[in-house]
Amino acid sequence: MISKNSIRFINSLRIKKFRNKEGLFIAEGERLIDELLNSSLTIKTIYHTSNWDIQIAKTKQEVVQITSEEMKKISGLSTPSNVFALVYIPEYEITEFESQKSLTLALDDIQDPGNLGTIIRLADWFGIDNIICSQGTVDAFSPKVIQSCMGAISRVKVIYCNLEETLRDLKAKQNLSIYGTFMEGENIYSANLSSTGVIVMGNEGNGISPDIEKIISRKIHIPAFTTDRTVVESLNVAMATAIVCSEFRRRF
Repeated sequence: MISKNSIRFINSLRIKKFRNKEGLFIAEGERLIDELLNSSLTIKTIYHTSNWDIQIAKTKQEVVQITSEEMKKISGLSTPSNVFALVYIPEYEITEFESQKSLTLALDDIQDPGNLGTIIRLADWFGIDNIICSQGTVDAFSPKVIQSCMGAISRVKVIYCNLEETLRDLKAKQNLSIYGTFMEGENIYSANLSSTGVIVMGNEGNGISPDIEKIISRKIHIPAFTTDRTVVESLNVAMATAIVCSEFRRRF
């Protein structure tokens, strides 16, 4: 059983200002909830129907059984799952990771939730533990991003910051290479890449902003391989991220 007030509260978490106020995000689906249960993230409440077959005894959270009709009232999916959770938004600090020993992704005003979700999944796949985001980047804890990143949010730290200031500090204090993708950049397949540094990916329509471009130390480019026809103007940012991460990891 779930009250009308609880339903209103849960649905308010689809709006960023309420997520920030309450420090909670929504997660839906058996596989996603199972991954969260086995992660370092903290689940506040689990709502489930009688069809949820996971061992209730393994959870330490508040667990509420509801009907399928009640699940429809809180679910954002066209076909609601059997399980739904409210999860505490993790708080990370830039100082928590040693960027000089690894690759880090930096996102400069990424706007599309699907792109961000895919990029988080890519970071997980390529063993990149940290993503730093400009304040203008879409919220990583929105329901659309959480659904599209398929549980990777439980393993990849997403940190929002003043991106320009953070990149300047990483470049100056830790002597990190700051890579960015540009049409006039060096061919990524022949460029001299390193096993550490920050890879900046820009906004879907405008690319990397001028202020961030000033900090870039290495401009790289993904070349097209056609010579006998015109090609698309640019790659989707998530596709470009996959290619760039793959090439860095192929080298090291």
